[in-house]
Amino acid sequence: MDTLAYPSLAAMIRSFLSKLPFGPWRERGPVVSAVRLSGAIGAAGPLRPGLSLEALAPLLERAFARKGQAAVALLVNSPGGSPVQSALIAKRIRDLAEEKKVPVLAFCEDVAASGGYWLACAADEIFADESSIVGSIGVVSAGFGLHDFIERHGIERRVYTSGDKKVLLDPFAPEREDGVAHLKAIQAEVHESFKAMVRARRGTRLTGPDEELFTGAFWTGRRALEYGLIDGIGDARGVLRARFGEKVRFHVMHEHRPWWRRLPMRSQSRPWAAELADAALGAVEERALWARYGL
Repeated sequence: MDTLAYPSLAAMIRSFLSKLPFGPWRERGPVVSAVRLSGAIGAAGPLRPGLSLEALAPLLERAFARKGQAAVALLVNSPGGSPVQSALIAKRIRDLAEEKKVPVLAFCEDVAASGGYWLACAADEIFADESSIVGSIGVVSAGFGLHDFIERHGIERRVYTSGDKKVLLDPFAPEREDGVAHLKAIQAEVHESFKAMVRARRGTRLTGPDEELFTGAFWTGRRALEYGLIDGIGDARGVLRARFGEKVRFHVMHEHRPWWRRLPMRSQSRPWAAELADAALGAVEERALWARYGL
């Protein structure tokens, strides 16, 4: 047998083995760890999922711990929620990105608005679909006034405080002007923090006027691109394959918990009725957050 055939045969065998989906001989492309940030932002409970630093910290740590990876991708689909949790999660992402020297790319899905856009801004680059809802850089508080209802039904409200501003926003009492003014002052401070973060992260890429960008308005991905709120139109697979090659591999982070630990457990301090009521209220609040963007 001609010995010159041996190198060609070995190359053919290596090529065949490299295409198998298992084994150390398979071709290894660049790796991108992906973290899904989906849902309302805020505290979670046994029956009420939510995005919080406590819940996401282990996933983020594992996503950035992978050695030699090309990037970390954030898959954002959130209508917002708690500004505090938004800031804490975004800060942890930035801290890990700078510590590990790994670029971060965010991909907006249906919505990356309000706190959802805050999370997206933790990335070095932001991408969205043309029809994604992006923006809503503002602050909102909502509630109900029930004082007429309880008066009509002969219900007497009894509240005892030390401090005349302890119940400024009591929904069972008539609205107080000083309470509204106090709330709006707090909202203005939070809004300034939000604007400062967006300016710091987006910098000169912002092209829209401040009086448009920071009104709390939201836009499609196409308009967001024009305003400099995002860097491009595209989805995670397409953008990352164009950036890192056809062989790029996605490693989606999942919570490592046995199935029985994911079941809702009865709290020792709260009865099931309270847990169910809290979950129902949370579902209504989250539905209202999504509905704010027509979804």
